[in-house]
Amino acid sequence: MSRWRPPGPLGLGGAPLGNLFAPISEAAADAAIEAAWESGIRFFDTAPLYGLGLSEHRIGRALRARPRGEFAISTKVGRLLDPDEDAPREQHGYVGGLRFRARFDYSADAALRSVEHSLQRLGLPRVDAVLIHDPAEDTHGPDWRARFDEAMAGAAVTLTRLREQGVIRAWGLGVNRVEPCLMALERADPDLFLIAGRYSLLEQGAAEALMPACAARGASLIIGGPYNSGLLAGGSTFDYAPAPPDLLARRDRIAAVCDAHGVPMRAAALQFCAAPEVVACVVPGGRSAAEVGENAWLMAMPIPASLWQSLRAEGLIPEAAKVPR
Repeated sequence: MSRWRPPGPLGLGGAPLGNLFAPISEAAADAAIEAAWESGIRFFDTAPLYGLGLSEHRIGRALRARPRGEFAISTKVGRLLDPDEDAPREQHGYVGGLRFRARFDYSADAALRSVEHSLQRLGLPRVDAVLIHDPAEDTHGPDWRARFDEAMAGAAVTLTRLREQGVIRAWGLGVNRVEPCLMALERADPDLFLIAGRYSLLEQGAAEALMPACAARGASLIIGGPYNSGLLAGGSTFDYAPAPPDLLARRDRIAAVCDAHGVPMRAAALQFCAAPEVVACVVPGGRSAAEVGENAWLMAMPIPASLWQSLRAEGLIPEAAKVPR
């Protein structure tokens, strides 16, 4: 079966546009999206959680004047936003978002309502893909499988119906863990997964089971978190927490190999993520026009084959890992 894939190889992740960790101005958000467009990026990922609707507002405002057939957009379900004028200005890591509170609801009705609300915030007639957001252990703890079951019995059914009706083109999960993706492939018919931080120069957890499973089913992957929340961009955090010494040391070894070949580590990080055939798109975030433009430049930068050979020789990437040609 031929399935829809987002246009790649590079997209724009919308979490920073929702004021993740620090506010950005409306002008900066507009400039970042404009830079993405001018760089040839045509896939934009967002979610109600990102700034409690702020990311959707900003992306929709910037894109709604563009020809709708020239770009693709994904959003997410699983959290409904309830208006609350007393909502804190900082929630879930987002600073100065809109006056809503998010609550989990993976039911069929909630998924339909969530899509409708997202379209209103975006100001667009449709979205291309809808992802069930975070039905996984890192969000829900030891009882996460109960929430996953709710999602499969509820949101997955609604999204399958919307796909069959032509309202959306694809659905899947947006998660930070591999296991719920594998379970979804067993229990439903998802088209794609956005998985953050599980396939990178530092970690290839998605490669062992998920990539072959997706290839067998014709599903595709969108790779989020290609810099592992900053560690591969020169920072010191991994999965949004201080990186342990062994990962810092491994990152430094990767950086040394990249330096020896005259290649920015960020370019290697982005292009490594995009190399497997099952990967449709890589979606780093961007807080400014400069960041977004630099990501596009790094993705297009020529990288000598000798870099990948050296990383393999140093045991820094698996021998079987797919690398750019």
